[in-house]
Amino acid sequence: MAAIRNIMNQSLFYRFAIAFFSVALTLVTLDACLAKSALIKRSQMLMGTVVFVTAVGADERSAQRAVKAGLDEIRRLEELLSTWISTSELSKVNAAAGRESIRVSQETFEVLRRSLEMAQLTQGGFNVAVGPAVKAWDASGEGQVPSQEDLEALRPQMDLSNMQLDEKTQSVRLRRPGMSIDVGGIGKGYAADLAAKVMQASGATAGVVALSGDIKTFGRMPDQQRFVFGIQHPRKEQGEVLGRIELEDEAVSTAGDYQRYFMKDGVRYHHILDPATLLPARGCQSVTVIAKDGVMADGLDTGIFVMGPDKGMALIESLPDVEGVIVDQEGTVFVSSGLRNRLSLDP
Repeated sequence: MAAIRNIMNQSLFYRFAIAFFSVALTLVTLDACLAKSALIKRSQMLMGTVVFVTAVGADERSAQRAVKAGLDEIRRLEELLSTWISTSELSKVNAAAGRESIRVSQETFEVLRRSLEMAQLTQGGFNVAVGPAVKAWDASGEGQVPSQEDLEALRPQMDLSNMQLDEKTQSVRLRRPGMSIDVGGIGKGYAADLAAKVMQASGATAGVVALSGDIKTFGRMPDQQRFVFGIQHPRKEQGEVLGRIELEDEAVSTAGDYQRYFMKDGVRYHHILDPATLLPARGCQSVTVIAKDGVMADGLDTGIFVMGPDKGMALIESLPDVEGVIVDQEGTVFVSSGLRNRLSLDP
């Protein structure tokens, strides 16, 4: 264990600094120029991460109302989806594994339905049941290399065919005892989508919702400027970007092997596991996906990371309103065709 050194000790704020401060820079400039528009920014710890919400409104009251509505919505969804809350719907589903079906809300059912859709799109690369293997590696903690025998013992718990969704009764059943579902790889994007909707309904004319690097934007600034997002370089210091892109009514999400990992004997072991091997996926350093909604961007980035650059980019090109940037294991950057004129790569 002494040979294992945990690398990820940075503050949560640094994890999101690239996207948030790029957006903040644009907003601060606009706030100075457009006295009639009100801009409100708030952050709060929700869903196990620091959530940043920014709203632009016709006046301060409407902007404040929109920010509060966005944070309240994320808090409501946390009560449904967090596996760290024993009373959440997802915790109840997990507790009933192998025994009975659990009726859930429309939101929980939709997240799980979209999870199965993402699993199919990414040829199994995205899997909300892979949590037991992720826990065995403990890349977010001290880090350990489990034996293949131990990993294989966990495999039956990760078969998504054992997760049954009944649309008529809006219920979920995990057929295998010990099975557990964690929607951390898609739930934040879903929460960002719903938060953006309630913010708009509350009067925001433009805004940003950012959860752990999963970002949803809506609207343009009053001077027609778009929001700016910086893509973290996977092999440089925090804050050094690979490139920048402007977003409008879009979501962006990045999966990278630099986010949670540990080193042992010169080998990088990270938290993005290939469900087929239960080992860290080795084809990419990072994958950034831009899509119309956060649940799509959030669900695709991890699955594409597992698929690798060739299959992953082919999938991106086949999907409408989806673009992406893939950095392969050698550091080569691949940019989807619809993004080449929008992405500004740093030298």
